[in-house]
Formats: sequence, C-alpha cells, structure tokens
Amino acid sequence: MARYTGPKTKICRKFGEPILGNGKYLDKNSVPPGQHGASRKRKAPSEYSIQLKEKQKAKYTYGLLERQFRKTFEEAARIKGVTGENLIILLESRLDNTVYRMGISPSRPAARQLVSHKHVMVNDTVVNIPSYQLKPGDVITIADKSRESESIKSLMRPRNPKIGWVDFSETQMSGTFIALPARENVPENIKEQLIVELYSK
Repeated sequence: MARYTGPKTKICRKFGEPILGNGKYLDKNSVPPGQHGASRKRKAPSEYSIQLKEKQKAKYTYGLLERQFRKTFEEAARIKGVTGENLIILLESRLDNTVYRMGISPSRPAARQLVSHKHVMVNDTVVNIPSYQLKPGDVITIADKSRESESIKSLMRPRNPKIGWVDFSETQMSGTFIALPARENVPENIKEQLIVELYSK
C-alpha cells in the first residue's frame, strides 16, 4: 500500500500545522526547512503555488498519494453537489479516517495500519482496505481476535465530541458511521476550493 513515509516534522513545518499529528517542534523553529532557510528571500507565492500547496496539505493530512487523491477528486466531481465539499466528505468517509475519528487510534497513519492488519470489521466483515468508503449506518467493530490486544487498547483515545457523525463504545469495541459529515463540521483547515481551481486548469 503506497503511503508517505518521509520525515513528518518537516511536513508539519512546511505547512505550519501539525497535519501529521506531530506538532511539538512547530514553535521551536520558525525558520523554513532547507539549508538556506534562514537567509533565503522568498517571492510572493503565485496563484498556482498557493493552489498546489493546498492540495499537498490535503494529501498529507489524509495520507493519500497523487494517483489516489486524483481519483478521489474525480469521484467528487461526478457526485451531485459542490465538488470541493464532496471531496472533503469522501476523504472523511474513508475507513482509516473514520477509525481515527472514532478515537480507536491516535492518528490516521496508526488507523491505516490497524485496518491493513485486519483488526477492523465493517458490518461483521473484516475489511483491510483503508480507502474503503463507508455509508451511513455502517457498523465498525474491532475484530474478535484483536479485542483483548493491549497494544490496540493502548491506542484508543476519547472521541472528540465535536465529531458528531460517528460514535464509538470502547467497552463494546463497536461504533457507527452515523451520517455523512457536513463540511462546516469538519475541523481540518483545508481550502478545498483552491484544489478545485487547481484541477480545473
């Protein structure tokens, strides 16, 4: 399964946000990454570079490489409605992202690993495809063989109460993808319209 495996702190510093879950170094060094980061004079970014940076931010946030991200965007464009909002909804409806949103794992990469290693079931069937698209009403559970795993239990975190489109019971090791999220309820700082403009060129 293709995924980004490079330095996470560098990416967080590039965007000035803890998009990969590691923001502890953001305040320590505000100098841009690179050998000449401190002295390099930067030109005002072009419209294209701003749009490209926003797409890269979304890709890193949700853990997709270019081919898969482009495929998701094309699917969003086919769905009735606003393409940018559809894109965010499709990204949020991924199985790995939902496992993260439920608090089963502390980060999306950790959630992706749980799914890939067959620790997660959807409607009583093991699904090991992180990009699997969930539908409202789908029930997500920890596989029977994994329920007593201390390593999995140690990953769990309290679910953010603002994430109202999913629920999860730690005692039952089960949760529900209640509904498709409304864009205004998704906390990620992504300007999806810039991505739409980039792909429309």
